[in-house]
Amino acid sequence: EKAVADLHELISILESSSAGGNHKEVRATFEELARTESDCSSAKKGGDLGFFGRKKMQPAFEKASFRLRVGQLSDIVDTSSGVHVILRLA
Repeated sequence: EKAVADLHELISILESSSAGGNHKEVRATFEELARTESDCSSAKKGGDLGFFGRKKMQPAFEKASFRLRVGQLSDIVDTSSGVHVILRLA
């Protein structure tokens, strides 16, 4: 699927940004990619969904989100609303 292939390319870009351990650069790159590539309503906020608790998101998205450490990037997360990449900020 094209969306998955596109996300793999975006993940590669984000991983390149994180190679030096610069979390600010990864966040800035993530935000820019979200603004330009995402069709989610959060795109205008750089992909930021804000704080959310358990049982507030689709199960696969929630499971992936809460498994991440702060600053960690997820692999592709597939839900009924589409495919996602998550960068945990807090």
